[in-house]
Amino acid sequence: MTVLRIATYNIHKGVQGLGPARRLEIHNIGHAVEQLDADLVCLQEVRKLHRREERFFTRWPELPQAEFLCPEGYVPVYQTNAKTRHGEHGNALLSRWPVVGQGHEDMSDHRFEQRGLLHVQVEVNRRQLHVIVLHLGLIASSRARQIEQLGRYVEREIPRKAPVIVAGDFNDWGAKLRPAMKKLGFDDHVGERVLTYPSRLPLAQLDFVYARGIKPTGISIPRGRIWWRMSDHLPLIAEFKL
Repeated sequence: MTVLRIATYNIHKGVQGLGPARRLEIHNIGHAVEQLDADLVCLQEVRKLHRREERFFTRWPELPQAEFLCPEGYVPVYQTNAKTRHGEHGNALLSRWPVVGQGHEDMSDHRFEQRGLLHVQVEVNRRQLHVIVLHLGLIASSRARQIEQLGRYVEREIPRKAPVIVAGDFNDWGAKLRPAMKKLGFDDHVGERVLTYPSRLPLAQLDFVYARGIKPTGISIPRGRIWWRMSDHLPLIAEFKL
């Protein structure tokens, strides 16, 4: 039996604060990702580049954030969701296991929000595991349609009996999408109160790790001042038996 440790974390593009008072946290996040000791780290709001921030911060990393955050021995996979005036950002997966395939689908529901899913196939002890990293929209009706799109994607692209993880920032206040995910065959670890947002004083769980074909065994959230300083979300860590 293999126990998989999977983390999901919205890193807020590696920057906290607003205007001239904003501070660069990407270096601290790099140390934090190593401390998570997860086999798979699913990241949202990951910068590929941002020309304005490069000029503002003297210690802005030369590498794209997914590569910069990747611990030694891991493989980074990144996909842009949004292109803006100064750069682009999206989702990433950092994998301790070999990556054997990847895909992407645009999930933008309207022109004001650019969203997408990252699909990565990893090989765990000679068995393929499909991992989907996503960041859903801010509007409830958009999220419902995006879950329907996720269902179509999984049905089209992933074998029915293959184990699948879906992780990310669902923006799902009150876990209202849980029944829709369950209808698609996905479960998360229910029973413990896990609040991830806002990080300084968490009031809600917006970040989830769902699975099909593997059993969740536990869930946790790291605590402490360092975590709420780095991003507006706390990371969520889930463990599964494969």
